[in-house]
Amino acid sequence: MVIRNVSLETVCGITSTLPENRMMEIAFAGKSNVGKSSLINAIMNRKSLARTSSEPGKTQTINYYNVNDQFYLVDLPGYGYARVSRETQEKWGRMIERYLKKSKVLRSIFLLIDIRHEPSANDRMMYEWILHQGYRPIIIATKADKINRSQLQKQLKLVRSGLNADQDTVLIPFSAVTKQGRDEIYDLIDRYLEETNE
Repeated sequence: MVIRNVSLETVCGITSTLPENRMMEIAFAGKSNVGKSSLINAIMNRKSLARTSSEPGKTQTINYYNVNDQFYLVDLPGYGYARVSRETQEKWGRMIERYLKKSKVLRSIFLLIDIRHEPSANDRMMYEWILHQGYRPIIIATKADKINRSQLQKQLKLVRSGLNADQDTVLIPFSAVTKQGRDEIYDLIDRYLEETNE
């Protein structure tokens, strides 16, 4: 996967009509402070494509990035952010639900989990809910540079068992700093593109 061009094509708020795209979509979901914007910037080779912030919960819309005129990278709102009202959280939840049910070209969902901690109740709920919608999420264990290499396998095991994910579930340790895991994500996207174009 060589990233030639990326552009933010569509931004959908709570009341927006979702676009009916023809190209394949790959969605990224995760808790507000899990490093989703940093991951998107790292895999798209851009410094500030997705806005990173020291204050989580910035992504309050569904953002569609057109990548190489081949597929859409879809950035979903971060969930579980304590500083917004419960009502707003529920609206974001409904927006994500509407997207997962409505998209006809969604190929895969990458669920981001912070490798340093056991998955939260919100993480488990999101994982089970994605399964319930008929998708098998790819788990991305973010912030891998923040732990010692000797801890890696132990923390990956913690993530897998915390989600109650089976051994067939793909689990990729990722670091936006060192770019660990980026090639594995590229390989998956390439495979999805090949399957879509067959």
